[in-house]
Amino acid sequence: MATPSSNPLHQVPRLDAQLCFALYSTSLAMNKLYRKLLRKLGLTYSQYLVMMVLWEQNEQTVSALGERLFLDSATLTPLLKRMEQAALIHRNRCPNDERQVIISLTEQGDRLREEAAKLPEQVLCASGCDVAQIVDMKETLNTLRASLMKNA
Repeated sequence: MATPSSNPLHQVPRLDAQLCFALYSTSLAMNKLYRKLLRKLGLTYSQYLVMMVLWEQNEQTVSALGERLFLDSATLTPLLKRMEQAALIHRNRCPNDERQVIISLTEQGDRLREEAAKLPEQVLCASGCDVAQIVDMKETLNTLRASLMKNA
């Protein structure tokens, strides 16, 4: 007869066997690497994400930025205020709809683009992976995120 401790259904899950912990600890390691690399640019990781969206297409609404970055306006607004104080972005009310705020790059924010363009290669080197592995991993994670968001 099986005892509760020998029954696999009653065993406490091992930390190292958990996908959530692998994702969490990898995220911590990635953020630590980015913190080191972004210090030279004077950006936090969250600010870097906002800048990347604006470098792709300048003049975005706060809601469009939030959708792209999976952030709500309560999280995004203080971040954008700090970025405006650092002269990286401008925040202006939309003339056609006062409820919307348009975020655009300043010249100083736009100038960071060239330095930031070097980061992906540095991260690739630090990862110890080749480009194909990174692409596959990213696609797998995007699929996982989409599935989890459907069930959240």
